[in-house]
Formats: sequence, structure tokens, C-alpha cells
Amino acid sequence: MVFREMILPFILLTTCFAAWGVAANMTDPLVKVFSKIFTMSAFQSALVQFAYYGAYFCLALPAAFINRRFSYKTGVLTGLGFAAAGAFMFYPASQSMSYGYFLAALFILAAGLSILETSANPFVIAMGPVENATRRLNFAQAFNPVGCNIGVFLGATLILTQLNPATAQQRAEMAADQLSAIQAAELDAVMLPYVGMACALVLIWLAIAALKIRPTREKVVAHTRDVRFGETLTRLVRNPHYRFGVIAQFFNVGAQTCIWTFTIQYVMDALSVNEARAGDYLQYSLILFLLARFAMTWLMGYVSASRLLAGLSVLAALLSAYLTVGSGYAAVWALVAISGCLSLMFPTIYGIALKGLGADTKFGAAGLVMAILGGALLPMVQGAVIDTWGTATSFLVPAVCFLVVARYGLFDMQSGPRRAEQGRAVTA
Repeated sequence: MVFREMILPFILLTTCFAAWGVAANMTDPLVKVFSKIFTMSAFQSALVQFAYYGAYFCLALPAAFINRRFSYKTGVLTGLGFAAAGAFMFYPASQSMSYGYFLAALFILAAGLSILETSANPFVIAMGPVENATRRLNFAQAFNPVGCNIGVFLGATLILTQLNPATAQQRAEMAADQLSAIQAAELDAVMLPYVGMACALVLIWLAIAALKIRPTREKVVAHTRDVRFGETLTRLVRNPHYRFGVIAQFFNVGAQTCIWTFTIQYVMDALSVNEARAGDYLQYSLILFLLARFAMTWLMGYVSASRLLAGLSVLAALLSAYLTVGSGYAAVWALVAISGCLSLMFPTIYGIALKGLGADTKFGAAGLVMAILGGALLPMVQGAVIDTWGTATSFLVPAVCFLVVARYGLFDMQSGPRRAEQGRAVTA
């Protein structure tokens, strides 16, 4: 009976997973887009990801307090509201033609998505038995790459195709009025899909607000003073498995963001094509990511999640290292293949790290979302490497990140049986 009551809420939550996939993957091409529009270095344009993923870090903990004091539903609605407001801000940003205004809009959008993600992931975990929580979360997360593909498609068709072909040198030689007209048209193209997404987020907000949702495994405290954050934080920090999980998530998100942020630039260099054609390969990457997510969810019925995590992380590290010496189509398809390896990493690390946390789960979830800070910092590191040594060499950055994730998978394989016993004891 409880399961049937959770079906509609679960379906609505999957639309949230898709929504932040749309936002994240419309944002990835903006690094190259703003680099061209405003004639900036790779490091400067990577501030897009700093603003986006930095907001995830800043808002995850407040989201945990919202979830703990009120409910997961309240957290989801708060996140959707902030995200819609940030997306609507792209309209005044396009009128101002200011890079800083776009960064502010991205920060507010991502702040909402941080609250949304901090709430939705443990919400799904609380909707059923502990035994299959990681697999259930992988299934819900499988709809995230659906949104990712939509985001890449919108970015490629509505933004990248609208970029003026003029080079940085040609733009520098233009009259101020001519350059301003070109930039205005390009920034209008950036604005349109974000305002459309804002409208979709409002519709999702209304649908979820109309439902009465309370998972049986969710605990809400009656008073703010009952939230003993210091004690909770101490327990989480002293838990080596959770602590390592946060570190692994930091490097996982950093690697994923690096790969998708600089795919277009790598393909342009490797195949000598323009932004729109290179964007097709980012789309192929996300299609593979989508298919692999469903395949890995099925495969987890036969192979342990930690074993899959370790194996695919090692493969991703090897493929990333190959990009530094490879060339042509072989290297480009190796880059695309990395997205297949990425497919299971985020939800698997998330589910494994939260096992056995009991009442600390809501704040534990916040820590794992704060680890998304890796997506803010590591692309800037890679951007600096690109400016100094070139695009190909820069892929050593995600290669190192994947090795850290692989080590966490091995760590869970070694400690898994003991933690399973502890988890059953907590549940009992």
C-alpha cells in the first residue's frame, strides 16, 4: 500500500532529476560560448562552473536544515523556487550584456538546484527498503541523463548554432557598435532556453505542491533546537567510510565537469571543426551516459555496486590518459566513451556513503552535495593547464580524479561486509 502511494511522488521526483540535468548540461557549453562572446581565456570562462558548482557547496548545508526541520518536500519546493528565479534572471542578464550578471543568475539557479538535489536524493532513498536503496537511487538518477541530453540538445541547437563565426582577432578589429550588436544577438540566444526552463520548473513546483507526500522512513524534528549539528558533524567526520565518500564525490564531480566542460574544445582541436559540430560529440557523450545509466542499474542486480565503481573508474582514468597522446577520431571516441564510465558514479558513491547513517542521513546528504564543489574548482585547474600546456595535456586532471574514485570503490569492497552488519543493526 505504501509503495503504491509513493509511485506518483516518485515519478514527479524523477522530473526533478531530469531538470537539474538540463540545467547542468546547458551550462557546460557556456564556458566555450562566453569565452567567444567576451573574448576570454579558458581560465576566465571556467568561472561559469565556479559560480554554478560553488552555489552547490554554499547551499547544501542550509538545505539539510530545511529538510531536518521541515521535510524533504519543503526542501524540494524551496529548491525549485530558487532555481526558477535564477533561470528567469537570464533575461535581465542578456539585456545588461554583463558577464558578471550571468554569473549571478547562474549562482541563484544552481543554489536552487543544490537545495533540490540535497532534498531529492535522500527523499528517493527514504521511499523504500534500505536493502535496495542504492539501486533505487540509480534508477531515479537514470532520468538525470535524459535531462542532460535535453540540455545538450538545447545548448547545441539554440545557443551554439547562433554564435557568430567571427574569430577573436576579427572581433577585436570591429567597430564598437558592430561588436555590440553581435554580442547582443548571441546573448539573446543564451537567454531563451533558460527562460523556457524557468517556466517548466514552475509547472513542476505546482504539481509537487499539490501532493501530500511523507515517506514512512522520514523523520522531521519538531523544534530547531533538537537539531544537534555539532554532534552530528562529529559522528560524520569520524566515520571513515562516509568521509572517504565525500572526498570521492568531490573528485568524481570534478572529473565529470572537466570532461563535459572541455569536450567541445578538445573535439575542435582534434578534428578542426566549429563549435556546433563539436557540440554533436557532447550530445553523443550524453546519449551514451543515458544508456549506460540504465544498463548499470540492471547490472547491479548481478554485480556489486562498489565493484562496478572501481572497474569503471580505472577504465575512465586510462581513457583520460590516452587523450593526452591520442589524436583524431580515435581520441574523440575515447573521450565520448568516458561518459559511459561516468554513468553510475554519482548515485553509487552517494548511496554507498549514506549506508548506515540513520538519523544523520539528512546532514550526510548535504555533505555529499557540498562535495560538488569539485565541479567548481577542478575545471579552473584544467583551464589553467589548457592556457599553459594545451587542451590534450589538461586531461591528466580528470585522470587523477578517476583514480581517487577507483580507490573508494576498492575501499568499499574491502569493508562492505562489516558495514552491512552495522547497517542491519541500525535499521533494527
